[in-house]
Amino acid sequence: MTAAAAPNDPWLQRWLPLVAERAGPDPVLELGCGTGPDSAVLVGAGLRVVGIELSAESVAAARIRVPQGAEFHCGDFREAPFPLPAGDAEGSVGVVVASLSLHYFAWDETLALERRIHRVLRPGGVLLCRLNSVNDFRHGASGPPPDGKDSFYLVDGVPKRFFDRTAVERLFAHGWRMLHLEELTVHRYQEPKVLWEAVLERT
Repeated sequence: MTAAAAPNDPWLQRWLPLVAERAGPDPVLELGCGTGPDSAVLVGAGLRVVGIELSAESVAAARIRVPQGAEFHCGDFREAPFPLPAGDAEGSVGVVVASLSLHYFAWDETLALERRIHRVLRPGGVLLCRLNSVNDFRHGASGPPPDGKDSFYLVDGVPKRFFDRTAVERLFAHGWRMLHLEELTVHRYQEPKVLWEAVLERT
């Protein structure tokens, strides 16, 4: 569900020591792996990856980009079970990565997905997450929200949610310890993108 990253969006680098520590011997679960740019970084750091992506074309590109150390599955990651040896069993993995892939859904679906991620992580496991910011004007955060109360827009026919700090904190209000939350401007695409970067620990 994510587009290919530009080379000048090396966001995972500073988190690799934490990811390696919390992943242990288990693979990193990547939700919305796109064409595999973040998967390649993780595998390059000696980690294993299980990636899920809705686009068959992107999955094919990811398999070419990362031919070893990762397995990629085509599907909707809202649907159970995750493609892990233990499925959605509680405590299956130590790290979940979801970069720009959790903001396409209705709020109740987003909350349900947050609960699934929480459950599949073992205590002390971490979620590395990036979400659209309400200040991401170049990528659709403009005008009044369609429902008049929530920052959930149709952008070129695709639903996208845009978060302020309060909304991020509300999404992860239960069962998480916020290790890091920062609003950043990155150069992942042709136009600069404003996003929230969050690192959360399952308590």
